[in-house]
Amino acid sequence: MDGHKRSVVHDYQDPLASLFRFEPAQLEDLDRLVAIEQGSFTAPWTRKMLEAELQNPFSQLLTVRRKSKGRTGDIVGYLCFWIVFEELHLMNLAVEAGSRRRGIAKALVLQALSLARDRGAERALLEVRASNHAARRLYEGVGFRQVALRVRYYSDPIEDAVLMQRESVGVLTLSQEVEHAD
Repeated sequence: MDGHKRSVVHDYQDPLASLFRFEPAQLEDLDRLVAIEQGSFTAPWTRKMLEAELQNPFSQLLTVRRKSKGRTGDIVGYLCFWIVFEELHLMNLAVEAGSRRRGIAKALVLQALSLARDRGAERALLEVRASNHAARRLYEGVGFRQVALRVRYYSDPIEDAVLMQRESVGVLTLSQEVEHAD
């Protein structure tokens, strides 16, 4: 390398774009989102909760669909996030079991960061179960840091939440990408 840092996320172009399509969720997607929720969490969001997110003006439900022979196929994951003034709040992220560990969750988070930056957000926040080490590594890998612990935040089972924040929704540098690579 020539000593200059290269941008990885600026105007984020997803390397999975040839295999997957990212698009906003629609009402007709709710059954699939509920199925992914139920396969991912001990206390999954309900159809009513997901439908409320579709109606919320601050909320975005970003889906990722598998491409098959040039056509868009089934939804394999989604991210619900809010952009409220200068903050991006990652609310819920789920990828179907058979599609995990392929970079889909990371791509969804990076897409949300890019959209938030374009809409004027300056920082990002999220809560994650303390025991969810894979998710915490994912978020750390894209620049989030633990800033607090919310005791007994989750139910079913009762568990603490780790509050994580990313001070900037801007560019993730190559050195940050390499530093957090699995």
